[in-house]
Amino acid sequence: MLRSGTRRLALTLLLLLGVSANAIATHEMWVQHTYPQDQDKWWWDDDWWELGLLPVPCNHQVVVEEASYDSGADEIPVTIYRPAGPGPYPGVLFQHGRRGLDDLTGLHPRRLAARGFVVVAPDIWGGRFMNTYPIGHDYTVEKDVARGIEFLMRLSGLAGDRVCVVSHTRGGYMTLKALVNENMQEKGVACYVSYYPHFQDPNLPEPAQIYGYEPAVEKLMVPALIFFGEHEQYQRYRPILEVAKFMAREGRDFRVIVYPGVGRGFDFRPPNVRVFADDLAAKDAMMRTATFIRHHLLAQ
Repeated sequence: MLRSGTRRLALTLLLLLGVSANAIATHEMWVQHTYPQDQDKWWWDDDWWELGLLPVPCNHQVVVEEASYDSGADEIPVTIYRPAGPGPYPGVLFQHGRRGLDDLTGLHPRRLAARGFVVVAPDIWGGRFMNTYPIGHDYTVEKDVARGIEFLMRLSGLAGDRVCVVSHTRGGYMTLKALVNENMQEKGVACYVSYYPHFQDPNLPEPAQIYGYEPAVEKLMVPALIFFGEHEQYQRYRPILEVAKFMAREGRDFRVIVYPGVGRGFDFRPPNVRVFADDLAAKDAMMRTATFIRHHLLAQ
């Protein structure tokens, strides 16, 4: 018979093995710490590593104006954020997600504009008199996003004749469909950035949310940059990683950054629940977004 101390040790080992097995079954990539951005260190910066030089952010005061555009029979309100100084500046469309465009999510387009972009932020829910946090998806809003991109491209003071789109959560799905189904990637959209995007039709059942992804993603041809946190919901990050595998096989420019120790909403979580890791992730993602957009809009 095992002595009591040996029995306790054996029980402890079994419990640890059980916890590890369960963790691996549910969050395998996080236990192994195999983050996508570390497989190919495209983010490496010799100036920082060898010379100690840090990138200097571009900062602008921001002015805000309200406008609207027609989308079929509906009028969609839009907030325009511009750098205060003389332009021209590259153009960006920011698309909200289920939460809508409120005081918290409205900080995102303002921060983009402070980097030196003209940013338009359509209020799709307000324009269609829809409640915030919709569960089902109304496919007509994808056309509203496409019309918003066209509105952006007609604005004066833009640098160049192409723009980029930035989004989060369901806004990632809406902009994806606007680029692919409404052909906006063929009409002047040069790049796609999204924070923890929904890459599946919200109206499909749960198994499709976890094990599949929106077929339109495979037709996304413009360079893409995706951010999400290590503690993102499983049904959100698994489709993103499956899309990343497809894009890698196709040789397309599709980059994913996973922030360790961070959950969803890190770009707009309010001060009362915000933690240091949220700010680190949000600031890094904003800097990388600005660099990514400038590269694809100004370096041609």
